[in-house]
Amino acid sequence: MPEFSYKAKAAAGNIIEGEVDAQDQRAAIDQLRGKKLTVLEISEKKPPSAIMDIINKLNPLRPKVKDKDLVIFSRQLATLVGAGVPIVQGLTILTEQIENPRFKEIADNIRDDIESGSAIADAMGKHPEAFSELFVNMIRAGELGGILDVILERLADYLESASDLKGKVKGALVYPAVVSSVAVGVTLFLMVFVIPSFEETFTSFGSELPLPTQVMINISHIMQKYVLLIILGIVGLVIGFRQYYKTDSGSKVIDAKILNLPVFGVLLRKVAIAKFTRTFGTLVKSGVPILEALDTVARTSGNRTVEAAVVDAKEAIREGERIAEPLGKSGVFPPMVMQMISVGEETGNLDLMLGKIADFYDSEVDVAVEGLTSMIEPIIIVFMGLIIGAVVIAMFMPIFQMGSLIGG
Repeated sequence: MPEFSYKAKAAAGNIIEGEVDAQDQRAAIDQLRGKKLTVLEISEKKPPSAIMDIINKLNPLRPKVKDKDLVIFSRQLATLVGAGVPIVQGLTILTEQIENPRFKEIADNIRDDIESGSAIADAMGKHPEAFSELFVNMIRAGELGGILDVILERLADYLESASDLKGKVKGALVYPAVVSSVAVGVTLFLMVFVIPSFEETFTSFGSELPLPTQVMINISHIMQKYVLLIILGIVGLVIGFRQYYKTDSGSKVIDAKILNLPVFGVLLRKVAIAKFTRTFGTLVKSGVPILEALDTVARTSGNRTVEAAVVDAKEAIREGERIAEPLGKSGVFPPMVMQMISVGEETGNLDLMLGKIADFYDSEVDVAVEGLTSMIEPIIIVFMGLIIGAVVIAMFMPIFQMGSLIGG
C-alpha cells in the first residue's frame, strides 16, 4: 500500500508532520480529516531506488506543457466556472480530458491541493513549468475579485496572441538558420570528401595547378586535418555563448546588443514592445495593481534591457511619477508608445490603449517578418551559389587547362 508524507494543522493550531498508509492520495486526505487535521501538504513517498522517476525527470523527450494545452485548459475551465461548476469538480472533469500526460498529472495535483484547502493561485504556483508568474498573478486577481471565469478567458486570449507572436519570430529566425546550416554542411562535404578525389586526378597531370585550384586544395587539407577541431570549436562557442548568457552581466550585454542589431534588432524590439504592452494591458484590465503588474511584466519580459527599463519606471512611479515619463527616459520605447500610454493614463483607459499598441506592433511584426524573409532568402541563395560556384570553377580549371594542352 502506498505511503504518503503529510504536513497538517491540528485543531490546536500546531503543525504536525508524519506519514500515513492509504490506497491513494484522496483516501489519505480522508484519513487525516477524520483525525480533525487540516492538510497543508501531502505527497506520495517514493522508494529510494525509484530509478524510473529519476530517468523521467532527466528525459529530454518527456512531454512538456505547451501553450495550446494552456489555452484549451483556460477556455474550458472558464466555461465550467461561468456555468457555476465548483472548481474542484471542474478540474476533475478537465483532468479526464487532458491528453498531455505531464499536464494531466499537474492538473490532478492542483485539484488535490485545492481540495486540501489551498488557494487556486497557490496550487498553480507550485508548477512553474506549466503556469507562469503572469498566469498565477492573474488567477489570484480573479479569485480576489470573484471574476475567475473572466480572467481565464482573458488568459486564453493572451496566450493565443503570445503564441502567435512567438511563432512569427521563430518563423523569421528558423528559416535563415536552417538554410545557413545546410550551406555550411554542403561546403564541408565538398571540402572534406569531394575535393580530395579530384586532387588525385590533378596530381597525375604533372603540371602546376591554377592558383584558385591550389588554394581550394590547401583549404581542403586544412579542413580534413582539423575537421573535428573545427566542429568542436563551433560547439564550444555555442556552449560558451549560452553559459555567458546565463550570467547576470552576460545577459545584460547580449540583450542590449540584440536590440541594436541592424536587421534583427528592429524586429526583436517590436516584439519586445508588443509583448510588454500586451502583458501589461492584460494585467491592468484584470485588476492587478500597477506596481505589481509592472513587477510581473519586468520578470516575464524575456530581455534584460526591457526588464531594467520597467524596473526603473516602477521605482519612479512608486515615488509619484506617471507611467509614461520614466518609460520614455529608458530609450527602449518609441515616442508613439509613450504618447498613447500618456493618453490612456489621462482618460482612465490605460488597458484599452495598451491593447491598441499591442495590436499595432503585432501587425508591425508581421510586416517586419515578411520583409526580413524576402530579404534574407535571396542573400542566402546568392551566398550558397558563390561558394558552390567557386568550388566547381576551381575544380574544373585544371580540366579546361588539360583540354587546351591536348588541343595544342
